[in-house]
Amino acid sequence: MADTALLTESALGWSIFAFVLLVILAFCWVYIRKYQSRQESEVISTITAICALAVALITSALLPVDIFLVSYMKYPNGTYKEWAASNETRGPVENTVLYGYYTLYIIILFCVFLWIPFVYFYYEERDDDNVNKCSQVKNALKYTAGFLIVCSALLLIGAFVPLEAPPSQNSTQWEKVQYLFEELGSSHGLAALSFSISSLTLVGMLAVITYTAYGMSVLPLNLIKGTRSVAYERLENCEDMEEVEHQIEKLKSKCEDGRPLSSRDRRTLQDLEAKLRVLHRRERHLEVVEKSCCTRVGGALRPVKIVMGIFFILVAVLFTVALFISNLDKALHSAGINSGFIVFGTNITNPLNELLLALQPVFPLDYILITVITMYFVLTSMAGIRNMGIWFFWIRLYKIRPRRTRPQALLFLCMILLLIVLHTSYVIYSLAPQYVMYGSQKYILPSKAGEGNDTVENARICDADAPTDQCTVTRSYLFLHKFWFFSTVYYFGNWAFIAVFLIGLAVSCCKGRKSVIEGEVEADDSDVSDEEYLH
Repeated sequence: MADTALLTESALGWSIFAFVLLVILAFCWVYIRKYQSRQESEVISTITAICALAVALITSALLPVDIFLVSYMKYPNGTYKEWAASNETRGPVENTVLYGYYTLYIIILFCVFLWIPFVYFYYEERDDDNVNKCSQVKNALKYTAGFLIVCSALLLIGAFVPLEAPPSQNSTQWEKVQYLFEELGSSHGLAALSFSISSLTLVGMLAVITYTAYGMSVLPLNLIKGTRSVAYERLENCEDMEEVEHQIEKLKSKCEDGRPLSSRDRRTLQDLEAKLRVLHRRERHLEVVEKSCCTRVGGALRPVKIVMGIFFILVAVLFTVALFISNLDKALHSAGINSGFIVFGTNITNPLNELLLALQPVFPLDYILITVITMYFVLTSMAGIRNMGIWFFWIRLYKIRPRRTRPQALLFLCMILLLIVLHTSYVIYSLAPQYVMYGSQKYILPSKAGEGNDTVENARICDADAPTDQCTVTRSYLFLHKFWFFSTVYYFGNWAFIAVFLIGLAVSCCKGRKSVIEGEVEADDSDVSDEEYLH
């Protein structure tokens, strides 16, 4: 009976997984097609962007699945279910999640260090008309080789630098080498993969601090403030055109008698004519937006957007408070920097952790909430990248605009999201450490009755004091804390995340409402791309 129930539950789980996978692929296709430039689109870059974005979303969805599976092994009274009563029967389920992490993390390494760089450099070489296909592939592989060298170095460091010293310091050189290979074989390459992923997660931490923190502040405030009136923008634009035309006529009147304009006046005239072309293009875009049905629907849904914006800003504040409390708990109760600021359990009440634990009795509210939290981080990251664009320090590389985004920018966007997803697991662990570590598991704690020697079994929520054989730790937690020095960097990264969020919130509050055609008209856009967008 237990095997039949397990097979039925497994079939249901795979059906749900297939449905979610189809939804993710459909979303990725719509998202990439919405933002990519029709003029510069190419099949290989489109497929790469869609697949990389899908991998990012699937990886982010694995954490809720991990928490659900360790929780699903037990009944609410703290006893294991029949199919999970022993380590032998629980092992396949735990290994399935572990192999899921292995597979997705290997795919991420493949995307970040090989696939995306190769496609990026291949497309860059395509801009040169004098280069044939073989030269494109050769040059792209040459530049991609640098990424492969970095990946190989990370894997070797993680595989052959064990965390524990060999048992005997008097061992021969061969015995030491043999020990390293035994360590690699015993962990099935977990240390190598974990070190490589943790190194990428450091880069993802920088992206989270930059894009996710800003996205958490700008997304809700944009929903609350809305956009400027189309009619008012058209009136303002017409006034600007009249003023520029008047300045142009004034400059041209200087050469009516045949005298040439000075070099300064010629530069001023060229600038004014370029500005006038941009204003005419803005007028065409505003006219299209004013006649669009989406504008009318957006106006009707304005109250809904305000409510959503208020909800998102409250969620962002809740996350920030929970993250601050978690970091404060680590600062006060951990063993310090040499231990990675790791704290087992919670010593200060964390509101988000307590909310997830309180929702446990009402299935499946806690799983829905943890899924919403994960997706919220991904969506705010996408909003942050969309609003800021792709930057390298103070240099802006690419803009993310509907129907105008270059293939290289989409590849960068997907790579950044892959790195952000890696760090999202640690951020969510910081928000709700106890829940992410054990889920909704409970364990049986024998206690003596008031009289006599009888014992009473009480079910308690799993925490750091629980026996190791009574509570199963999520696979995600094991990946996050494989190397303590990475945890130390993540700890300081959380403080930087809080600071950037507060700064972004202040800046977003001071900014006015966005234009209804924000980012659609730029001086460097070609007329071909402009006509393509309008039609």
